[in-house]
Amino acid sequence: MFQTVSTFLPELFLAFTASLLLGFGLSKTEDRSVIVRYISVGILVVFGLMGFVLDRPAGTAFSGLLYNNDFSDFLKAIIGFSAAAALLLSKHYFQSEKLDRYEFSVLTLYAVLGMSIMVSANNLLSMYIGIEMQSLALYIMAAFNRDSLRASEAGLKYFVLGALSSGLLLYGASLIYGFTGSLDFETIRASIELSGPKNGVIAGMVFLLCGLAFKISAAPFHMWTPDVYEGSPTPVTGFFAAAPKLAAMAIIARLITVPFGDIIGQWQQVIIVMAVLSMVVGALGAIVQTNIKRLMAYSSIANMGYALVPLAAASVAGVQGMIIFMTIYIITVIGVFATILQMRLRNGMVEQISDLSGLSKSSPGMAICLTMFMVSLIGIPPWLGFFGKLFAFYPAVEAGLTWLVVIALLASVVSCFYYLRIIKTMWFDEPTREFIKAPRSTRAIALIAVLLVLPVLILPGISGGGIGLAEAAAQALFAQ
Repeated sequence: MFQTVSTFLPELFLAFTASLLLGFGLSKTEDRSVIVRYISVGILVVFGLMGFVLDRPAGTAFSGLLYNNDFSDFLKAIIGFSAAAALLLSKHYFQSEKLDRYEFSVLTLYAVLGMSIMVSANNLLSMYIGIEMQSLALYIMAAFNRDSLRASEAGLKYFVLGALSSGLLLYGASLIYGFTGSLDFETIRASIELSGPKNGVIAGMVFLLCGLAFKISAAPFHMWTPDVYEGSPTPVTGFFAAAPKLAAMAIIARLITVPFGDIIGQWQQVIIVMAVLSMVVGALGAIVQTNIKRLMAYSSIANMGYALVPLAAASVAGVQGMIIFMTIYIITVIGVFATILQMRLRNGMVEQISDLSGLSKSSPGMAICLTMFMVSLIGIPPWLGFFGKLFAFYPAVEAGLTWLVVIALLASVVSCFYYLRIIKTMWFDEPTREFIKAPRSTRAIALIAVLLVLPVLILPGISGGGIGLAEAAAQALFAQ
């Protein structure tokens, strides 16, 4: 019992405090939503730091359902910090839209708890519980603006397609259980080693990967993403683009490494197909978008394709490349949405790309920030996004998948069009809008993200510790 508590203290801390805040929210305290939000931010920061501060042993808990190691610790830290940033970004938006309710902060905590269970899952049942805990919170967050038809549509569409995803996951798990007699990752791997990859196991694995492809919005399971991104409140969209994607990528990496690590030839084909389709659909779909949130949706589809490229290499360097790429992508995309949330008009939020016309003349600071984020997303050196793609693509080249990297580079070239179009609109078009001054918290997060994508400031830290932490996380996954 003591080992279970010590091994999974961050999750127990998060579950306990989230439940306490849920009860506190029922009180009649004034400004309870503000109090709950700031307490939740503190909880998420502490949760993220626990993985680095606490000296916890690697191992299983809860009868082998969960497994904790450096891999899960590192990813939980990123998830916790990105969720804290998303909560801070939501403050001014929800107050101005008269949506400031304490339930949003509690839902964020429970969503992060579900993601934490996902990245530590050592059993198909615990994996499913984590996914559903995350998903149920996200469905409500997407439709949080109950008076908005678009938000209600986004929540409903996300829920219906999420139910389809759950069906695929459960059917895949039932097939694997039927052919191996177990839901435990290590037992499944031992069964495959003993009797070889049976057709039923391979079919179950494909269904599992397809169900998880919904969660990362990888093509051809991406159809929910543009509408949900557009209809959800903007801070929710920023949250969707960051932490949930990392948690889903983590469980994909754990699945293909632990239970299915001996049948690389079978799952590698699925990963490659999803990567190619995601890069092509994301790059081409974004070209015709005029709504900046829909553009970021297609951008996320393409970026999930880039993140799948190193996983196809089936190596420690590949998992390390995925972790580094996703970390840099999360920093950049939070910065993008922090900047978008600063651009509030007198009659609402900025959503159309044309609304950014002449931003460099009316708000040069915001124009510089957004330009730097766009350049980083393109992957132009020496911005941090370039190094993310470098670490993502190099393992695939080493594994002999040069042709896949060529497709990724071609998709990156296509993405230059829509990213540069935003830059052109900001710097060369005439101003058409006047923006309301942004709150300090939003500006601070955007500024921090800008500093983090500056290679001169961040590269020494990455080379000194960041790469080492990512490598240790990848090695821990393969050592499981």
